[in-house]
Amino acid sequence: MTPAAGRIRIIGGHLRNSRLNVPDLPGLRPTPERVRETLFNWLAPTIAGVRALDLCAGTGALGIEALSRGAGIVQFVEPDGAAAESLRGNLARLKAEGGAVSGLDAARYLQGTPQPFGLVFLDPPFALNLWTPLAQQLELRGWLTASAWIYVESPRAMAPVVPANWMPHREGQAGEVRYALYRRT
Repeated sequence: MTPAAGRIRIIGGHLRNSRLNVPDLPGLRPTPERVRETLFNWLAPTIAGVRALDLCAGTGALGIEALSRGAGIVQFVEPDGAAAESLRGNLARLKAEGGAVSGLDAARYLQGTPQPFGLVFLDPPFALNLWTPLAQQLELRGWLTASAWIYVESPRAMAPVVPANWMPHREGQAGEVRYALYRRT
């Protein structure tokens, strides 16, 4: 696993090689660089102009990578005050336009007025086991466009239960992490 405290880099797009400051917080687990590279290779044909939701954003590496590669907007959702402040600081320092940070927890955010997204990053803290309830809220409350892409990151030994209309597109494993990209049908 990538160490949480310190710095991680953006690997592609106009912010390539930019470094993100990462606070030292319990449970903060940035998506490994090689996983992000694989994911964004999969998403390359669809990322331009997409409205994305980085739910359980943590460091915001996934959402900032999306902005760097041409996403139209990214809504970051991160309830931890220190992580959210670090994320806001990284967005400002990098002049990453199109990013907005909400300090609500994911479940509370999804109880708001739905605004459909074409790409969602679902990577909650592993210890909280939130994949299934958050996936249900995304699907049932109108947060996804008709053919949205949903990225799910979980422990290697666990395949979260997702809605039946989320078709697996690609998946992989890296260390103790399982990652999968779904397409809503």
